[in-house]
Amino acid sequence: MSVRFNQATYFIVAGEASGDLHGGKLIQAIKKHDPDSRFVGHGGDRMISEGLECMFHTDQLAIMGFSEVIKHLPFMLNVMGESLGKLRDLRPERIILIDYPGFNLRLAKSCAGLNIPVTYFILPQLWAWKENRIKSFQRYIDQSLSIFPFEPNWFEARGVSTDYVGHPFSELQRPEIIEEQFFAKHNLDKSDTILTLLPGSRQQEIDRHWPVYCETVNRLRREKQGLKVVVGKASGVNIPDSIEGLLFEEDDIRAAMAYGTAALTASGTATLECAVLDTPEVVCYKLSAISGFIANKLNKASFAAMVNLIAGREIVPEFLQNDVTSENLVSALKPLLVHSHIRRSMLEGFDEVRRSLGLPGVYDRAANLILKRTKHG
Repeated sequence: MSVRFNQATYFIVAGEASGDLHGGKLIQAIKKHDPDSRFVGHGGDRMISEGLECMFHTDQLAIMGFSEVIKHLPFMLNVMGESLGKLRDLRPERIILIDYPGFNLRLAKSCAGLNIPVTYFILPQLWAWKENRIKSFQRYIDQSLSIFPFEPNWFEARGVSTDYVGHPFSELQRPEIIEEQFFAKHNLDKSDTILTLLPGSRQQEIDRHWPVYCETVNRLRREKQGLKVVVGKASGVNIPDSIEGLLFEEDDIRAAMAYGTAALTASGTATLECAVLDTPEVVCYKLSAISGFIANKLNKASFAAMVNLIAGREIVPEFLQNDVTSENLVSALKPLLVHSHIRRSMLEGFDEVRRSLGLPGVYDRAANLILKRTKHG
């Protein structure tokens, strides 16, 4: 690609589907102010659609868990090596890192000698675990942009200047298709009780969650005749069609979230998305036995679900590791599929969470802060 005079070049890294979503919107916001800016790095389809010159796709990079990372270490070392080579060649005005701390903080350290300023957007949850990583922020991160209101105080108390830009879900868009279109697409009726399954965006998550999801659906169907089940399927993953009558939604997963009666959700971005869309949910997550043991020892957070972390109390039930059983999930889901006081209480909690997410304009605020710190020409 030819480079224009006075063109700012950014090396940007997102390693997961949620990071790709934020990265795409951040690129779009920066280009509104600087249309000639160039973006090179790692991301997914949303970032590519905004002009990213992609080296490695998020489908290749989304690796979760300690034992899984070790297994894929040779590949990730290759990604690191190619990233450093590209940075030496490009000499971009700025590096933008989005979440994905295991890789991104190592990249920031490895390229420190190149004297390229580094912005970190969507900060790693150091307040939950691996607090010692704060040293990497102190030494290698030039600019920290936070999406949670409680984070700046935590980071600044440890010597890291941090700007709060608000949470991206304060401007979460409604599904692309309206409710009537969604129901017609899947041959559903408004009177149907719909359970939405969100087993994860990584194949590793699917493989660990799907068996218990299937058991849960089978048990619920024995108690609730006519239950409809819609699966929100992320791109790049394989989900076995192992339950009769499953409905798969791949084009607009947010529609599956918004129009379901309740959801069973793998812990992650989807948990907050369901809350913003006002869909009651039960959250669960399983790592490998080794990864789960290590995470349990290191994790300092009171909750796993972002909804509960933001509220500072349990709004949605969450089950981790050995507690992820069909018995537990069925018991928690049943009152959410009917008009119960548990369902009403959860919806009231969602109102509280939405109010704490700040005002719309997150990506524009982040873009402006980045551009103020970026010199080119």
